[in-house]
Amino acid sequence: MAQQPLLLLEAVDVRRATQSGTSRANTIATLTIPPLKFVTAEHNPGGGVMAVNYVQRRIEALEPAFSVKGLDRDVFRGMGVKDAWTFAAAYRDKDTGIAIGARGIIEGAVNSWEPDESDPAEFKGCNHMFAEVTHFEFSLGDEEWVYFDAQERVARLMGEDLFADVRQALGA
Repeated sequence: MAQQPLLLLEAVDVRRATQSGTSRANTIATLTIPPLKFVTAEHNPGGGVMAVNYVQRRIEALEPAFSVKGLDRDVFRGMGVKDAWTFAAAYRDKDTGIAIGARGIIEGAVNSWEPDESDPAEFKGCNHMFAEVTHFEFSLGDEEWVYFDAQERVARLMGEDLFADVRQALGA
């Protein structure tokens, strides 16, 4: 039986998906791929013995983020305006030695700028967060892991469309 490969993160980048020359590979400190958390609906029956949070096939609002060392002038261009961004990573399979690319495409608006405390003795940076995320997809190598799009009303995990029967039931 094959075991899970050990994938070690080696490099990250964040860039505008719509423009070349916006790589932050040399200034980025961290990137935060947004956590997926399914919405729940609480059912607490008056005559029952327990409440149950039923999972729905939709997710809570996504809030990706990244931090860079120094100041990032490009982030201020279009801040508060929705754009498409690529979150990229390189993982190394420690069994095979092969580098595997990971990509997250996020459509949203950078809505937050939080500079670190100032100290000339240390190389400080700034944190940036997104809001109004209407599209998120993540793939590892050639395999799609996650695809959520608010306008398309598509929710896929590992290629399985979680919302197809709902769209069909609505006749859309």
